[in-house]
Amino acid sequence: MERLEQKTAARSCGTCTLCCRLPEISALDKPPDAWCRHCTEGQGCAIYTDRPQLCRDFLCLWMTDPGVPEVWQPLTSKMLVYEQGAQLTVLVDPDHPDVWKQAPYRSDLNDWAEAAQARGHYVILFCGDDVMKIEPGVTAPA
Repeated sequence: MERLEQKTAARSCGTCTLCCRLPEISALDKPPDAWCRHCTEGQGCAIYTDRPQLCRDFLCLWMTDPGVPEVWQPLTSKMLVYEQGAQLTVLVDPDHPDVWKQAPYRSDLNDWAEAAQARGHYVILFCGDDVMKIEPGVTAPA
């Protein structure tokens, strides 16, 4: 996984609004895994022009890195992946808790964990109340 020097959109969101559901957005008092009150699922933000700076600045990894395969588009993968400093964060849609264990996602997560570790970084996966560090070469639990 290669990183772009600048965080710019290489793709379009289309009808994806998972970034309005999966992460916590404290500026909007939005807990994780709940739809933002300003989001119309599949359409977007009702306060788009006045949305918080955090929302303005956010781009998932699928949007910024053209090297990330199409299967990682959040609506397809049911996961939202983004970088936070040394951490690659993976948020799994709690309605699809086992999707990350399936091909090709698990092998990609292993590859990303290996690449991250080589740079002194790491991959953390959140699924509902479960939080785990993805270790290179470790297979998914059953």
